[in-house]
Amino acid sequence: MQAFGRFLDVLDALRANCPWDKKQTNESLRPNTIEETYELCDALIKNDIHDICKELGDVLLHICFYAKIAEEKEQFDMADVCNALTRKMITRHPHVYHPSQIDAEDPKPLPYVPEETGSTGETGDSGKVTTVSQVLENWEQIKLKEKDGNESVLSGVPEALPSLIKAYRIQDKARNVGFDWEQKEDVWKKVREELGELETELSKEDKENSTKELGDFLFSVINAARLYKLNPDNALEMTNRKFINRFNYIEAHSIKIGKPLKDMTLSEMDELWNEAKKSEK
Repeated sequence: MQAFGRFLDVLDALRANCPWDKKQTNESLRPNTIEETYELCDALIKNDIHDICKELGDVLLHICFYAKIAEEKEQFDMADVCNALTRKMITRHPHVYHPSQIDAEDPKPLPYVPEETGSTGETGDSGKVTTVSQVLENWEQIKLKEKDGNESVLSGVPEALPSLIKAYRIQDKARNVGFDWEQKEDVWKKVREELGELETELSKEDKENSTKELGDFLFSVINAARLYKLNPDNALEMTNRKFINRFNYIEAHSIKIGKPLKDMTLSEMDELWNEAKKSEK
């Protein structure tokens, strides 16, 4: 808490005395916030502990900066942000907290015994919360009941999310209210069906319908990944990095022998690609 207070004091001083910090607005900070978030995601996928710590600080700076701007406009401050978040977390975890703890200065989780009905009994139709899946189902139901919560199940998915992540979140939210495959293996029939429809439209050279079917196919593959508890965004990013490393190997070799990539045959590049693969093992 002392470290956080010291950081907020520094932010106050910068806002008052630094020409750059003085002129920042929500609009001017937004692009930087997006960049910092992606830098944190990059550090996370690399599991670079030093960079994760550093990038978390950068993201925290932006969160507090927005709160500082709002405080200056007498809209809300960082304490309001923390209190609102605390209330929301307690409200959405009735199997851990009693409603009386919502505005407590030092909220205490109640003893939780899975075979009982939870701390309040407000834990969904089953009256029990014993799995991660049940927690997520209750989370979505509680959000719909909140005064300023989501108007519908899918309204909580941000429109600005990248399409791949958005597809995963849409499917996951639908799952939380019971809209999902009964058996995960059933999804493969859908994947094969969508692939067949894509191939059909591609053979017709119908770009518009091919695009639609490509979307359906990708959506079904993401659905399969979710059912098998694989994160498609992480998986694709790992493959992106793998491709970059292997292609860089080919390019470095072409520079070394003085032969431009455009002058190399596909067979030559494939051979180098396989060399790069072997070096990864």
